[in-house]
Amino acid sequence: MRITFIGGGNMATAMIGGMVARGFAGSEIHVVEPDAAKRAQLHADFGVSASAPDEALPPSNAVVFAIKPQQFRTVAEGIAPQLGDALVVSIAAGIRCDAIGRWLGGTERIIRVMPNTPALVQAGISGAYAAPASSDADRQLATRLLESTGEIVWVDDEGDLDGVTAISGSGPAYVFYFMESLQAAARAQGFDTDTARRLAYQTFAGAVKLAQQSDDDAATLRQKVTSKGGTTERAINALENSQVRSTIIAAASAAAARSKELGDELGRDADEGR
Repeated sequence: MRITFIGGGNMATAMIGGMVARGFAGSEIHVVEPDAAKRAQLHADFGVSASAPDEALPPSNAVVFAIKPQQFRTVAEGIAPQLGDALVVSIAAGIRCDAIGRWLGGTERIIRVMPNTPALVQAGISGAYAAPASSDADRQLATRLLESTGEIVWVDDEGDLDGVTAISGSGPAYVFYFMESLQAAARAQGFDTDTARRLAYQTFAGAVKLAQQSDDDAATLRQKVTSKGGTTERAINALENSQVRSTIIAAASAAAARSKELGDELGRDADEGR
């Protein structure tokens, strides 16, 4: 078994760390990374082999593209002659399977993934789509790789990844925005920065933990905290009057629309050439 990562950035490092923690040997993992210091660090931390982009690609069961979307075409076209029969896994946002296949010279066994940043602490969730030519074994291998950083949800339609992007891909930013706002509210109540941060962050962390361990849905949990005529009811009414719920839904819809636009733009580049 050999898994090759194209790119050794934060997300690749998170996956590699999770894979090693879950039983992959460092000798089973190779990283192609232009930064020599980064190559050395990956080898020191995980025992993986690493090479520069101008060196030959080792034979691999899967090649994981963990690079920026803007780099994808150039990198893919350079690697295509060396790809062999490796499964292609892409975590590059917005690059659709048809474009990936063209840039890689007709490759059809492609799994496209939308991870999120909590993967950096092995608490992420990834949405994944397998192109039709991918086998059950391909999906199983991809699942092993992706579960190294958290949970995985498979979708049957590639277009559904736009929705995954809007909810879980961009979602951490929504959560951080709410945490930032709750911390600002604490500061407005007169608390110092450290206390405001602790109150906001632990309230959020505790509420999520409670929700994950409860059989009740979020609406029921909210109702249990909201006593009639009490402080929480007053606060929830203020949120409802400000249409916070509909604004969150609209925000996610905007993110999904932009995800589709980016996919269209990147696909158009593939069709029209440079």
